[in-house]
Amino acid sequence: MAENGHRHFIQRIIDKDNETGKFENRVHTRFPPEPNGYLHIGHAKAICLNFEMAKEYGGKCNLRFDDTNPTAEEEEFVRSIKEDVKWLGFDWEDRLCFASDYFQQMYDYAVDLVKRGHAYVCDLTSDEIKNTRGTLTEPGQNSPFRNRSIEESMDLFERMKAGEFSDGSRTLRAKIDMGHPNMNMRDPVVYRILHADHHRTKGQWCIYPMYDWAHGLEDSIEGITHSLCSLEFEDHRPLYDWVLDACQVERHSRQIEFARLNMTYTLMSKRKLLELVEEGHVTGWDDPRLPTLMGLRRRGYTPEAIRKFCEHIGVAKRDSTAEIGLLEHFIREDLNKRALRVMAVLRPLKLVIENYPEDQVEELSAVNNPEDPSMGQRAVPFSRVVYIEQDDFREGPPKKFFRLAPGKEVRLRYAYIIRCEKVIKDEATGEIQEVRCTYDPETRSGASQASRKVKGTLHWVSAAHAIQAEVRLYDHLFLVPDPGSDKEEKDYRAHLNPQSLERLFHCFVEPSLKNVQTDCPLQFERQGYFCVDRVDSSGDALVFNRTVPLRDSWSKIEKS
Repeated sequence: MAENGHRHFIQRIIDKDNETGKFENRVHTRFPPEPNGYLHIGHAKAICLNFEMAKEYGGKCNLRFDDTNPTAEEEEFVRSIKEDVKWLGFDWEDRLCFASDYFQQMYDYAVDLVKRGHAYVCDLTSDEIKNTRGTLTEPGQNSPFRNRSIEESMDLFERMKAGEFSDGSRTLRAKIDMGHPNMNMRDPVVYRILHADHHRTKGQWCIYPMYDWAHGLEDSIEGITHSLCSLEFEDHRPLYDWVLDACQVERHSRQIEFARLNMTYTLMSKRKLLELVEEGHVTGWDDPRLPTLMGLRRRGYTPEAIRKFCEHIGVAKRDSTAEIGLLEHFIREDLNKRALRVMAVLRPLKLVIENYPEDQVEELSAVNNPEDPSMGQRAVPFSRVVYIEQDDFREGPPKKFFRLAPGKEVRLRYAYIIRCEKVIKDEATGEIQEVRCTYDPETRSGASQASRKVKGTLHWVSAAHAIQAEVRLYDHLFLVPDPGSDKEEKDYRAHLNPQSLERLFHCFVEPSLKNVQTDCPLQFERQGYFCVDRVDSSGDALVFNRTVPLRDSWSKIEKS
């Protein structure tokens, strides 16, 4: 993950640590998600960074679940995160860890801290602690319980663990400095009472460590050398170091912060994504419009494209926002190499070739992928009646319109040159029902005598052989590049794109897609890249999701 061929700042830090022998030339990282939701593409950057750094230096990377908040965590999230990490192409091998594995050790460290006078039990409520914390310019106020005797704090802490007290009635706080310029160092809470069943330890514990207490201790216990965190943890680093020093651990990990991934036309806030799901703005966490890895996978994104995107944006110290068009570039580049080319008509218009024999069917040869000859060819049936796209015909064509129009010629892909002879309309509505054409049998594609050239080539499907399908066209979920920048927390909803999903129910695809697999990437020729919907599609009712459209030069001309 080097930037423009250069070593990024984390690589340079690790290089220097190895030069000085700081960690005996070991590199051991970890990806530490909290199992309270689903991973999104911002997490993909962290996954790639942690696993790739370990690989580059011949080290190890753990998958560790920071499961210290039982009210928000579920086994379902654990399973989905493991699946997402593996789907991205990374393997933690035998290094699957949980913060809950260390609850007893973290409690023992806390007991030792109390016994040495570095922590105390406080009876202030959470609001009272907040109100006495001070501001950026004013120091906080000491808790009236700060000078409790070690014996009293030990007694109360043990009774907290035994379940004698109600939620929120007492906390264990580190005794640091209420006048410290860094507010995270003003006697932070390290344990709180929470009578809730944990997804792994069940009802064994009723006190749980805060993340700032657990983070460094987990790293130390696992022997992590470089604890790579997103930039919001930079102000927490002094507390991270204080905990490890105060607990006198044998292995002191190094925390390094990097800029998280932000992307245009979407949100990375887990809270806001949850609101979108719970309020029904999307169909679920795997909705293809969301930046979740489940959603991207369902939309047809590949792990290779996501890894390439993360590598390209690099690692920096300052926050920035990546263009969603860059991600789309990498998925187009990846799918161009691997996608099976097929023909599909999304908004069908009936086309009858009047001079083609009514009972004749030809098997035409179509290339599966011109970028990869090894993918071979397939047979596509051709008959007298076919469907073309409505947009490929204009009764009164504008300038530079090289598709089908009355008196004009085009080639049907892999087939013949046809000429539009007349248009059949509904007498009541005036809507076009079908177009009538003639074909030149001497112009079959690939034939030696097919020398005549035309400017337009249209895709099509044979009406007698086509399979009806639903096609879902996805667009950006938001209308503005930065929907989460408003001061009002709920304003991002005002930017939702009402056209982010268009469902087309009367589409036709070529018969080769009858038994297509869900993991087979497709290019609907002249339309875009598509995939079979992993959830709603079945053999009897095919559903395709558009991953990303092709670049359409005509649409730009038409808009201008």
